[in-house]
Amino acid sequence: MMKAILFKVSLFLIFVIGTITSSNAQTTKHFPQSNPWNEEQLILPAKLADMITNKVNVKIYNIGVVQNIKGAVKIGAASDSENLENLKKQLKNSPKNEPIVIYCGCCPMDKCPNIRPAFKMLAEQKFTNVRLLDLPVNIKIDWIDHGYPVE
Repeated sequence: MMKAILFKVSLFLIFVIGTITSSNAQTTKHFPQSNPWNEEQLILPAKLADMITNKVNVKIYNIGVVQNIKGAVKIGAASDSENLENLKKQLKNSPKNEPIVIYCGCCPMDKCPNIRPAFKMLAEQKFTNVRLLDLPVNIKIDWIDHGYPVE
């Protein structure tokens, strides 16, 4: 009799633990954000650093809350609508084909709250020569640790 009760309690506990584990696994899955850019619109850090060193005409915008790359205009977090509007104002009189590079680097790109709103806004404004600095991990690891120029 006692064995039967213990057996039923054990089965019940296994069921409860299994249910909790299963539901936790379902709520912690990571679904990457969709990207408004394509691979050709990414620019590698070494390429941008070379452009800066060789004084190539390109406008660089810091759309995050990270250290400024040499020559970049600091806009602030583009996830904030005021900063996004400031970026739009900065570019108001710019030619639509002007070379533009935006970057954040606050966190891994797949989690960044700033790059997608800025990239989408630039596309909506019909800018045709926009690149996103490819900082897969963050600005420190992908830019600063390589000795690329900062202010």
